[in-house]
Amino acid sequence: MKKGFTLIELIMIIVILGILAAVAVPKYFDLQTSAKEAAEKGVVGGVRAGIYTYFAQNKAYPATLDSAATAACATGNICFDTVLQQGGVTSDWTKASATSYTGPAGNTYTYTAATGDFK
Repeated sequence: MKKGFTLIELIMIIVILGILAAVAVPKYFDLQTSAKEAAEKGVVGGVRAGIYTYFAQNKAYPATLDSAATAACATGNICFDTVLQQGGVTSDWTKASATSYTGPAGNTYTYTAATGDFK
């Protein structure tokens, strides 16, 4: 007596694996979007905390968040170095104007020096 799987059983296993793969692939691509949004929220939280720390030390909000040029944040164009003690952000962010920034998930944030808001 020989033991093994029949052709029907093997086909059913392949079909089940195909269904599982079809369900899992979209979830994987959604993870990349979620990771970008989470990273962006982390930087925003750090910048806000840095603004309030600066205020606590100097009794005034910083005039600017950095001395970066209007362009993508990079090693030579560091964003948020005035308020982030770790040295600022060097990737994934773009400085759109003197007070406006775009994060890796595509959200735009504007800094208001008079109130310390970073929204």
